[in-house]
Amino acid sequence: MSDHPVVIAGGGIGGLATALTLQQIGVPCVVYEAVREMRPLGVGINLQPNAVRELYDLGIAAVDLDTIGVPAQEWALVGLNGNDIYSEPRGLGAGYNWPQYAVHRGQLHMLLYRIFVERAGPQAVRLGSRISSYTRNSDGSVTAQIEHGDGARSEARGALLIGADGIHSAVRAQMHPTQPPIHWGGAVMWRGVTRARPIRTGSSFVGVGTHRHRVVIYPISHPDPVTGLATVNWIAEVTMDNSEGWKQAGWFRQVPVSEFAHHFAGWTYDWLDVPALIAGAEIAYENPMIDRDPVATWQDGPVALLGDAAHAMYPTGSNGASQAIVDARVLGAAMLEHGVSEAALATYDARLCGPISQVILRNRGAGPFGLLNLVDERCGGTFSDIDDVIPPTEREAFMAGYKKAAGFAIEQLNAAPRTIAEGARVSAPRSGVS
Repeated sequence: MSDHPVVIAGGGIGGLATALTLQQIGVPCVVYEAVREMRPLGVGINLQPNAVRELYDLGIAAVDLDTIGVPAQEWALVGLNGNDIYSEPRGLGAGYNWPQYAVHRGQLHMLLYRIFVERAGPQAVRLGSRISSYTRNSDGSVTAQIEHGDGARSEARGALLIGADGIHSAVRAQMHPTQPPIHWGGAVMWRGVTRARPIRTGSSFVGVGTHRHRVVIYPISHPDPVTGLATVNWIAEVTMDNSEGWKQAGWFRQVPVSEFAHHFAGWTYDWLDVPALIAGAEIAYENPMIDRDPVATWQDGPVALLGDAAHAMYPTGSNGASQAIVDARVLGAAMLEHGVSEAALATYDARLCGPISQVILRNRGAGPFGLLNLVDERCGGTFSDIDDVIPPTEREAFMAGYKKAAGFAIEQLNAAPRTIAEGARVSAPRSGVS
């Protein structure tokens, strides 16, 4: 086997979860990240129980996650008139062996970064360094071409290259040069956080509206013991005509709340005031809901894709970051079986590429929010008794199908053995990072 470390393109959640996994099983690696300084960017995301399980197995405990988020207790959909369509307990309350967490994405990112640097040393992360391309070598290794923030260029030789460089992945672009452009289905999202009192259980994920016009709300912090206020994450979404494509210069921009608040005027219920919640945010961010078409493989010899580079998906299932963490663990398990080799990447690809490609398409079809589509089709979005519109057995079957496809069906997950056995290490001796 090669003495070169595994090279990881991208130091986001997927790249750092991979780095932590490789460090845990005794495989040296180096992370190359384009930004010159790590900062806690973004707003709220959800970590499903299958991902929380893997974080626990990495030695990241509930006490750590409680500093950046809150365990979720409920998932609910509510119609335009404020009546419940579907609700269910989540995490431990649903019978999982692990909680579901709603966390601040940037704080999770920084937590993974700090822990990896503590364990592997600061030399294991190279900031201001973007991997732009790769070359496969005759000995089975791979050479990554690197562009640095100061304009310099260099190369890094690796036993393998893991492309965890996001939806705009340069590694994926080389692996699949004829891939279609980024796909936008017409939905525009505005995201923000507001200090407010949590609703319902106090830790509920609630989607209100229709499949083309909705707000998603959930807290990402514990309430202040004095004021009772928590940091509440919200996503306001409207589906528009996308026949002419996305017209903005970039995919992400900060906008004033006044630019979009009119879409949700009048969304006031006795238990929720949507206009007030949106108006309470200091800043808001606009971005289109985008993904990429699935590809036939995530592997090119000693190179593999992971996270958004492999499966950028609509956030309707709240499982993009969760799947990136699971990717890393499945990759580590494959290396324990086959060593640091192309065979390990082939096993990883075979286990995940096909099934997760189907999740991409499910999320594009509204994912678990597909229940809102059914309500619209059958009653126009307003109702007195949801059982007269969609029977309970149909609602439960719909959600069970999504959970199974996304890898967090309760019985299946609770009964599964650890992805990586405690104390497992790749057996062949490896050299250190140079």
